[in-house]
Amino acid sequence: MSQDDAGVDLETSLGYLLKEASSALRIAMEDVLRPLGMTVTHYACLELLAQRPGLSNSELARGAFVTRQSMNVLLQALEREGQVTRPSEAPVGKVLPTRLTPRGRRSLEKASSAVRSVEMRMLAGLTETEQRGAFRILQSMVRSLRESGVSPS
Repeated sequence: MSQDDAGVDLETSLGYLLKEASSALRIAMEDVLRPLGMTVTHYACLELLAQRPGLSNSELARGAFVTRQSMNVLLQALEREGQVTRPSEAPVGKVLPTRLTPRGRRSLEKASSAVRSVEMRMLAGLTETEQRGAFRILQSMVRSLRESGVSPS
């Protein structure tokens, strides 16, 4: 039996290790966001809106790696809570641009601090040079997958 027929060796698979790291990061983020009444998707939505005000439901869904339907449910809840605002009618076409409210910004500040603490914990064992190298390597992997037509998800 050749190595090609053997399947993936999980002990040495970079893809599996990346998935494991992603899962561990998500769990750690959920642990610090839960006391704030937030999920990772909720946090991602607020962070995206802070950096790119006026994004549509579809753009937010892509940025947070969820379906449009899931994002729409979240946006409706955030609107009810007063964390985001959307016009009742689309200014152009069907898109309802979403913006953070002052309340949403305050929630995001607390969440960002909690998420930064997780990222600092994740990087604690690396030197600054190793951190920059890891960042470049991961960017290169994403770029290679996107350029080859395979979407990383």
